[in-house]
Amino acid sequence: MANLVSRQEQRSEETKASILRAAGLLFSMKGYDAVTMREIAKEAGCSHTTIYIYFKDKEALLQQLSLPPLQSLSDRVNQLTAQNEEQAKILEDLSLAFIDFCFTHRNLYQLFFNVKAGRVDEPAPEMEINRTRNELFGQLSTTVQGALRLDAQDRRLLSCSRIYFFMLHGIISTYAHSEETAEELLARLTPTFRSAFRATLRGLAEAISNDSIEL
Repeated sequence: MANLVSRQEQRSEETKASILRAAGLLFSMKGYDAVTMREIAKEAGCSHTTIYIYFKDKEALLQQLSLPPLQSLSDRVNQLTAQNEEQAKILEDLSLAFIDFCFTHRNLYQLFFNVKAGRVDEPAPEMEINRTRNELFGQLSTTVQGALRLDAQDRRLLSCSRIYFFMLHGIISTYAHSEETAEELLARLTPTFRSAFRATLRGLAEAISNDSIEL
């Protein structure tokens, strides 16, 4: 009896994994909104009724696919921010880690960060994935704050953090369809990326000193 239960559990886990793989493949190829649960079930080799045993809807699939890698990135960022380094250096290392993550997961980058996304300054998002996304943004914002020597309550901090965030996403979008691996891109372009980080930070510092950051 125990062996039977074990085999059933194994088959169940295999089916769930197949559904997640199929969803990831179809989302990366066609986009989240264009894919149906029936298509995912067909790609996974199960019936369109079976898929609902494991996932109630596409949103559940989105969260199951995205949360583990995003939480892993958050853990990595926490390790970086805990280092005894200058905040500007930590910001550069954090930025490179973020870019590396997005290059590595470039087929699902849009899914991880943009699908069903809410406001980065929303205090308590309903969806767990948006809580994790906002935690990542908060980690970035805290480091930007330290690098720019802003007070945590300074209203300009959110604008500065968004501007820096836009810069990172601009870099990632530029190479979203590159045939080079993440390792190849970073080996070739890290000096340029670091220059972009520093130029953005200098520009923000100058805008703060000139009181030209619009809220």
